[in-house]
Amino acid sequence: MKVIILAGGLGTRLREETEFKPKPMVEIGGKPILWHIMKNFAHFGITDFIVASGYKNEYIKDYFLNYESRQQDFTVKIGSPGEATFHGSKNSENWSVTIADTGELSLTGERVRIASKYLDPGEPFMVAYGDGLADLDINKLIKFHKQKKGIATLASVQPISRYGVLELNDDSEVVNFREKPVSSNWINIGFFVFDYKVLDFLDDGPLEIGPLKSLSEQGQLRAYRHSGFWQPMDTIREVELLNSLWDSGTLPWRVDK
Repeated sequence: MKVIILAGGLGTRLREETEFKPKPMVEIGGKPILWHIMKNFAHFGITDFIVASGYKNEYIKDYFLNYESRQQDFTVKIGSPGEATFHGSKNSENWSVTIADTGELSLTGERVRIASKYLDPGEPFMVAYGDGLADLDINKLIKFHKQKKGIATLASVQPISRYGVLELNDDSEVVNFREKPVSSNWINIGFFVFDYKVLDFLDDGPLEIGPLKSLSEQGQLRAYRHSGFWQPMDTIREVELLNSLWDSGTLPWRVDK
């Protein structure tokens, strides 16, 4: 199964990091968050990636074109372009990575539609946002999708509130204070399993507004409930949080621990 990773947005809420590079290339523990997402997919045997790039896509292209040289010692013969001998297999991944330039200003639905030319016709595929980490069991997600027989499945969580919650009585007396409770609502965390026919629902807008809403209205959208770790990376504070988790050695998003 192939996976399209959405990696082309402007990342305007993370301008401190994204002024010079795309958001999925912001580093956690010295590796782009894109690499961490791919590493988790690879743990479940999904190693055929289509990176739907856009904003500053040359940064992503350069990273993967020079991936082997970043991981290994090598010998290059000056004057013989393209000839290099790599020594050993240090941190080398057995991945297939297609970089699809889907346009700087495209929205997520259009990015998937443009990148879909690299899919296997008729075969189901996955889509993932390039800016969030989760210890999601991909095999269970795919199994759930097949069992429920919908056209599309998304992974969801009940997020933890950023703020404490006050419970008040009619006299405005605080009768309870709950520190950052878990929400009773479920939200989409950006990991999808799609049947190939989902391409018929795509338009040039966001996935969530047109395609997913239409699929829901037709009873073809399912939600897999994930109870583990999930953390988006939308702000500098969240970049710092993920790096602090890396530095502590806990790595709660890693599925290969």
